Amino acid sequence: MDARSVGLWQNPDFLRLWAGQTASMLGSQVTVLALPLTAALVLDASATQMGVLAAAGSIPALLAGPLAGVWADRARRRPLLVGADVGRAVVLGTVPVAALTTGLRVEYLWAVAFLSGLLTTLFDVTHASLLPALVRRDQLVEGNSKLEVSRSGALIAGPGLAGLLLHVATAPVAILVDAFSFLVSAGFIVRIRTPEPARAKGGGPGLWVEAREGLRTVLGDPVLSAMATSLCLFNLFSGLLGAVYILFVTREVGVDQAELGLVYAVGGASFLVGASGAGWVAKRLGVGGAIVWGACVSDAAFLLVPLAGGPHALAVFLLTAARFVATLGGPVTAINQLSLRQALTADRLLGRVNGAMLAIALGTAPLGALIGGVLGDTIGLRPAVFVGALGIQLGFVRLLVSPVRHLRIAPDGAVAATTDPIAT
Repeated sequence: MDARSVGLWQNPDFLRLWAGQTASMLGSQVTVLALPLTAALVLDASATQMGVLAAAGSIPALLAGPLAGVWADRARRRPLLVGADVGRAVVLGTVPVAALTTGLRVEYLWAVAFLSGLLTTLFDVTHASLLPALVRRDQLVEGNSKLEVSRSGALIAGPGLAGLLLHVATAPVAILVDAFSFLVSAGFIVRIRTPEPARAKGGGPGLWVEAREGLRTVLGDPVLSAMATSLCLFNLFSGLLGAVYILFVTREVGVDQAELGLVYAVGGASFLVGASGAGWVAKRLGVGGAIVWGACVSDAAFLLVPLAGGPHALAVFLLTAARFVATLGGPVTAINQLSLRQALTADRLLGRVNGAMLAIALGTAPLGALIGGVLGDTIGLRPAVFVGALGIQLGFVRLLVSPVRHLRIAPDGAVAATTDPIAT
């Protein structure tokens, strides 16, 4: 019996994909906090160096996103996922080796962030392209919601685990946990048995020609282009804010590692609510309405970050509230955007469309990170955070004036749209 004919809880291959992602995300959230904290508190990195670190982790999406999409359409996707997991384990596993031999330097962290980012780009594009082969199209929102619930669990547990490991051990030990988690993920994914759709054999028109087809598809469709532009604007300014966030909260606001871990953990709890409720919101507002609502809630929350100041307890409360609200709306818009993209796009184009979307959406993040680092060193940390928080609002505005808000996914998986689905 086709595993897709049953519910997701009875679909063993979906459960394996879910378990693998859960393991990977838990470890990744440890590194998300451990790498910048190591740079800021152990290596005493400047705002510009922090900006370069943030850019190093995000620029691979721009450089490799479209090509990763071509590979995801040409090759079997399960081996690509396993290879990306093993590669990330090896890259991160070099950090404790470097710490024991030559010693850690900021430049080494840049290299680790860049290489890990390349492999993460391949994994993310391929992962988003594999899910529709494991579930029915009308199960995409539910499936993506369950995957995002794992992310929320990682957001809750990861920062606290990172803070504990950094407190009782060292940064290399914390990052080693992430390396091990990728091996666990690979162990689950390698056991997926659902046959994948046949791939075209023989020589194609070339990697870049096929990559451009994905870009043309995204830019030529009013729904996909609106979502891509919105994400592009959001990531430009969130990259700017994110580059100086750790420095801002630790040096200017005075938040310690334990308090910062609490801020991230509380945000993870709201992420769980948002991820669990994404399907519920979509049923009431439509997938398009859910996308716009989630973006409005998430983007507005960032305006609280530069206001953090005054009494220490109030500052911590504002930072916590900002993260709580942002991570409540964020998964609602993210899950429904991904589900809509998967429902609109034929399997033969899905890898390239996902790769193009990733490149467009995240390609501005390294630029924003570099700008944020320079602004932090020139105009100050709080003004730089203000610029980022205000600019983030442009992402919501772009969705509001687009046809996205009118869309729904029907029970048979069809998209009720004002534009023609991308079917061939």
